[in-house]
Amino acid sequence: MIRRRFMSRIVNWHLGVRNSNSPLVDCDLGPYYASTNGISEGSFCGYLAGALPRVYSTSCSKLSENPHSSDHASDMLTDSFGRMHSYLRISLTERCNLRCQYCMPAEGVELTPSSQLLSHNEIVHLASLFVSSGVDKIRLTGGEPTLRKDIEDICFSLSSLKGLKTLAMTTNGITLARKLPKLKECGLTKLNISLDTLVPAKFEFLTRRKGHDRVMESINVAVESGYNPVKVNCVVMRGYNDDEICDFVRLTRDRPINVRFIEFMPFDGNVWNVKKLVPFSEMLDTVEKQFKSLKRVQDHPSETAKNFQIEGHIGTVSFITSMTEHFCAGCNRLRLLADGNFKVCLFGPSEVSLRDPLRGGADDHELRRIIGAAVKRKKASHAGMFDIAKTANRPMIHIGG
Repeated sequence: MIRRRFMSRIVNWHLGVRNSNSPLVDCDLGPYYASTNGISEGSFCGYLAGALPRVYSTSCSKLSENPHSSDHASDMLTDSFGRMHSYLRISLTERCNLRCQYCMPAEGVELTPSSQLLSHNEIVHLASLFVSSGVDKIRLTGGEPTLRKDIEDICFSLSSLKGLKTLAMTTNGITLARKLPKLKECGLTKLNISLDTLVPAKFEFLTRRKGHDRVMESINVAVESGYNPVKVNCVVMRGYNDDEICDFVRLTRDRPINVRFIEFMPFDGNVWNVKKLVPFSEMLDTVEKQFKSLKRVQDHPSETAKNFQIEGHIGTVSFITSMTEHFCAGCNRLRLLADGNFKVCLFGPSEVSLRDPLRGGADDHELRRIIGAAVKRKKASHAGMFDIAKTANRPMIHIGG
């Protein structure tokens, strides 16, 4: 059965069926200053000592038309600010085979008992409610999603949902290389691999584990398997890996790799400090000094990254600027945590359980009501990095990457 459906997907891909949903939008690109995002000039900008003279942003005259015409769908997933949420991130597990310093404390975190995590059937049931209501992209996260023993079955079940166009996964790449052929067969269409350093010894320091060679192998296997682009996520921290930015950019020269530089974000247990934060403007200046032909690419209004192309490079370079230039106005993302809690904002502490009512016998109408009410409570934007750092939230390992 898997093979027959896989062949059908290949035919659809060649016909352009799965990739025909990218509407054109009318966007203006121009200078943007961090102070317009509500960041305290006296605190952050003072610390940077004028490091934000030129920052890029996307200003869109209107968001793309909602492809889901049913009033029921648009109402459940549209918040009070008119944002339609078509992207669901599902954390499959809280377990991980690394101990990244920006993700969890050295001693690890207390994990939710297995019996309280969502089962395969529960994940698919809840995902089907979202997809039937307008979600067309699902990303699987963790913990480390490949540690879930039924990961292939989950991928197959989710990729079979009518209306889902993209099934993506974010992984640390430790076990990906050997699992990727089956995952692709089961419907995995996009891939992000986390890698914060190209130096093996530094990798062991940052992750508190060995495995750099296995991550590099996974990137190579992903490229060879036809993923285009293979996205490489790099959290940049001052004094740790900020000296490797241009080395990462060189990965894009000859292969379809999209390197995504991510600003260091505060979560419980990761000892966030603004002095570790390398702002987007500084990263951009570093790249531009060595790659003069760096040019901005027009982005979709719901895009989290600011994307750039370098002349002669097959791949691309992106910056995720959650701290210095938030992109909340175009946010279309929701999160389902491994324990069944539903979260409408990565940085917001508010959560509501979908597991408990599901196990308590709630029907789909009631589950939709709970989801819709939570979406309506979503705020216009997150509180800003200094307030986020002081707000109780879960460790990233619990929330999902």
